[in-house]
Amino acid sequence: MTEFIDVALPVPLDEVFTYSMPDTIICDIGFRVEVLFRSRKMTGFIVKIHDSEPAVNFIIKPILRVIDTQPLCSPYLLKLGQWIARRYFCSLGEALSMMSPGGKQERTPGGLFAENEPAVQDDLALSDEQMAAVHGILHGKNSLYYVQGITGSGKTEVFLQCAKAVLEQGSSVLYLVPEIALTHQLIQDIGTRFGPIVGVIHSRLTPSQKLEQWRRIQSGEYRFVIGARSAVFAPIEKYGLIILDEEHENSYKSGMSPRYHARQIAMKIAGDHGAKLVMGSATPSVEAYHLMSNNNMMAFKLTRRLSGGHLPAIQVVDLKGKTSCVSPELIAAIHTTKEEGHQTILFLNRRGFSYFFHCKSCGFELVCKRCSVPLTFHKNKNRLVCHYCGYSTAPLDVCPECGSLDVGYSGFGTQKIEEDIRATFPQYSIERLDTDSVQKKGALEHIISRFKRGEVDILLGTQMVAKGLNFPNVKLVGIVQADTSLKLPDFRSAERTFSLITQVAGRAGRYFGDGKVIVQTFMPENDAIRLAANYETDEFYCREIEMRRLLSFPPFFRIIRIVFRGKQIEKVREAGNLYARALGSDTPPGVEILGPSECPIAVIAGNHRFHILVRSENFSLMHRFIQHYRTQMPQSRGVYIEFDPDPQALI
Repeated sequence: MTEFIDVALPVPLDEVFTYSMPDTIICDIGFRVEVLFRSRKMTGFIVKIHDSEPAVNFIIKPILRVIDTQPLCSPYLLKLGQWIARRYFCSLGEALSMMSPGGKQERTPGGLFAENEPAVQDDLALSDEQMAAVHGILHGKNSLYYVQGITGSGKTEVFLQCAKAVLEQGSSVLYLVPEIALTHQLIQDIGTRFGPIVGVIHSRLTPSQKLEQWRRIQSGEYRFVIGARSAVFAPIEKYGLIILDEEHENSYKSGMSPRYHARQIAMKIAGDHGAKLVMGSATPSVEAYHLMSNNNMMAFKLTRRLSGGHLPAIQVVDLKGKTSCVSPELIAAIHTTKEEGHQTILFLNRRGFSYFFHCKSCGFELVCKRCSVPLTFHKNKNRLVCHYCGYSTAPLDVCPECGSLDVGYSGFGTQKIEEDIRATFPQYSIERLDTDSVQKKGALEHIISRFKRGEVDILLGTQMVAKGLNFPNVKLVGIVQADTSLKLPDFRSAERTFSLITQVAGRAGRYFGDGKVIVQTFMPENDAIRLAANYETDEFYCREIEMRRLLSFPPFFRIIRIVFRGKQIEKVREAGNLYARALGSDTPPGVEILGPSECPIAVIAGNHRFHILVRSENFSLMHRFIQHYRTQMPQSRGVYIEFDPDPQALI
């Protein structure tokens, strides 16, 4: 008897596709198979095996081959994939494809730490605050916990001692971090302490390496899993504890469909398995802070630095009227820090050399021809580059609008800061840490290791240096321009600015009492900057939460963002208008439709962009409403529609 299989394919169609399975092939639900779909070879997941031939008027194609020798997805992961497909408005095939490691041939990743290295690091002595947190988490009846601690207060040790207790009980632990840069340091520390049960999943592994890690986790060989966002889908069977470090970070939210948030997935998994979810940060998201304030999540506060250091003094320097991107105050502080035998970190949240080409005669501004954003000048490549679509072009000497020679570049990126710092401190050892400087394999780990060993005097970089990393000899941190994110048209801009200053400042003076932070800004009176500089954390959150309440934004209202994009602006605009009219004709009470309007970044990679914001206090009602129209609305040819529940940015 011929058997048939239903295959979920990574295509934006809410259905599965039936293929025949030859008698000679052995496979099961959860296996990956290669099939022909509209003349293209595609990889999908078997979600059902049956002997009922579909009543169709075309020939059922046979599968081409089976990829796996054992199921890649467990019944639970298939069920989770179905939940993700519903929650984030995508197909089951898209969800499963995003969740899986992708490799087709297993290969050992070469070792995460020495294979035979014993676990030699003992538990560190805990403070009273830490002991209270560990005891409260391990013996509490809740499922959600939060460790809010100032930078350097020992949150990681709380996490690891909870993990040790859970592992001793025979359960497994998942430890999520927001950045790949943090996994290297964490792997070394945890690998030393817990030995060969530690596995890792992140995007810098090759697909084959990810698959090897996946299989070892699946077999139970790895019971302590570390990773960035995608590690939340690791095939752990016996969950005991999920740790979500630096909970506030945007990078836990996927930037492409399905636009899942690892925090929401972790909450779902913890609830399904009866496991505990412990989150932590020095700067919780506004949503998390609100939950803690209302006693809807058990919180533990760590208020003291354990290594002898104190929170550094923060000096705000007004950049108005200054001619250089590095102020005299910052230059003097770097000199003093070096003379005292300590190190400096400089932070700027912008890559490249400069990011704004303009004509001083007619005011012409050069933007990407495929995106509505300025091009960034990369001096080492001698190219103007778009950081959204990758388009690049040669620098201009003449204004293309009026022919004037009076043209120039404004603003500055990490390359410009690096050039200025090297000119000012020619005898100092300097390294730059950003996406451009770590493209070569191993470059990231090499730079961090050199800095940690004291071989580098000044480390300058972007987000990679802003959080989580622990460098004992850093005394000075300079934030070159603190107000960059404040200029974004987004309701989270103040929250991000406050968090950034607090997190970057936390790299200074962790092991001694006189660390210093210099915050350079054109907006010294802004609340986010002023309150961060004065460590007025509760005051900032109270003000921000009240502002969100008045404006009907999260955490009081939930938002689903619908983005329309395509090459022809009129088609995109009309698709948005059609959707808005349909939604508006049947909007349930308590749901509000805003738009359509052009996205703040109106064009990316040649695609024009419009969006609709749907918001409500009742997420379930709003979600069902959107899901109904998503399945009923006709598709506009040439227009792609993306749904983003709980967007982290509106640009």
